[in-house]
Amino acid sequence: MKRRDADLLVELANDAMRDKGLIPEFEPEVKQQVAGIRGPAKPDEDVRDMRALPWCSIDNDDSRDLDQLTWAEEAPDNQTRIYIAVADVDALVKKDTPVDQHARHNTTSVYTAAKVFSMLPEELSTDYTSLNEDEDRVAVVIEMLVGNDDGVISQGDVYVAHVHNHAKLAYDRVAAWLDGEEDEPERVGAVRGLASTLRLQDRIADKMRDLRHEQGALDLETIEARPVIRDGKVVELRQARRNNARLLIEDFMIAANGTVARFLAKNKFPSIRRVVRSPERWDRIERIAEEVGERLPPEPDARALEEFLRRRRKADPMRFPDLSLTIVKAMGAGEYVVEEPGDTPAGHFGLAVKDYTHSTAPNRRYPDLIAHRLLKAALRGEQPPYSVDELAQLAEHCTSQEDAANKVERQVRKAAGALMLADRVGDHFEGVVTGAADKGTWVRIFNPPIEGKLVRGREGLDIGDRVKVKLLGVDVDRGFIDFGRR
Repeated sequence: MKRRDADLLVELANDAMRDKGLIPEFEPEVKQQVAGIRGPAKPDEDVRDMRALPWCSIDNDDSRDLDQLTWAEEAPDNQTRIYIAVADVDALVKKDTPVDQHARHNTTSVYTAAKVFSMLPEELSTDYTSLNEDEDRVAVVIEMLVGNDDGVISQGDVYVAHVHNHAKLAYDRVAAWLDGEEDEPERVGAVRGLASTLRLQDRIADKMRDLRHEQGALDLETIEARPVIRDGKVVELRQARRNNARLLIEDFMIAANGTVARFLAKNKFPSIRRVVRSPERWDRIERIAEEVGERLPPEPDARALEEFLRRRRKADPMRFPDLSLTIVKAMGAGEYVVEEPGDTPAGHFGLAVKDYTHSTAPNRRYPDLIAHRLLKAALRGEQPPYSVDELAQLAEHCTSQEDAANKVERQVRKAAGALMLADRVGDHFEGVVTGAADKGTWVRIFNPPIEGKLVRGREGLDIGDRVKVKLLGVDVDRGFIDFGRR
């Protein structure tokens, strides 16, 4: 009997996890610890009670591990005060316990077509440590004061609070309402004050985004297509698009992560920073610009690159995601590094920010859980729970495991793509080169948006080149998709 696509992809995903040094299942000790946890964390007596505020979550329709809530209010002197509540995972998952050790090994949740390998057991990540709708939870709150006209953050604070998610909202539905394309979501109308705070959040996020782009933040669109499985069969690859609601959350999280980084530095605590250094292949980015009649400076310049991207988005919106992917590939990967008090921040080239960490998704990223433990120690006036040497080892490990997780996701995505293309061997496609190195050249075709290896005719090609290819063959079990140049 032929295996269903979904069953095959689950098998491949489990094998890929093991092959890349990730643990696909939770150990007995982890399950035993979770069985002993009776419910969500209870707040301490001195924790602020902020449950009455109209907090809400905005995430994907199918998200169950809710890490953040947002709220905003008008402040004096033409300013807005933003509040971001982040799940306090550390309240239940203590350092060096079995659950923590598993999370520390994998360091991230892995999202594949047929199965999600959660960093934390689902009893925690989708329940006790998730900021679920209509539930009270303990959270780390990041508070920021932002100028209404210029988007400048003038103040930032961090503390622990008791919060309540009054509405679980979805990106696409909220965006359609904010853009005037659909009526107000029912859950928004049911919560007093929620509609007004969401519109305020949307306005101030626009100002914050404008400021970052003026400073050189790159306006890229690189959301990967997700395989859609129906009745056990891969039927399409669906690519989500950025919209106002996604951008709002993105802008708030960037600001929150910067506030946390500065808070730790102010308290003379070491931290793990998320950095993207100057592009490894700036010369290639220059040539990509020249191919469309543009010119970039000879040295990496984030502001010049952002202006180029803005012009290209306007001139060729249909191909902009492919250009974005090309630029990302030429820039090189992000990494985690330890920063000691007094160090000069390495910064994040793509976001045009100097102070940046990861702290807003502790249910699915281990560096965020580390950041919360550091924050809470600073708030209590205690010594850091990690030494600088330990943080340095963790930063290197998190970078390595993130790369492994990306490879697993990519391999399963390619297997799903191979299943879709299995009956199209011999067909011709148009695509763009997404990788070019000694070990091989890769091409992503436009329709469907699937990446494969160019095994014939790779000579003279580089990242960003447009090519016409023929599908030579697929190997679903290994996730191989082989193209030849026409």
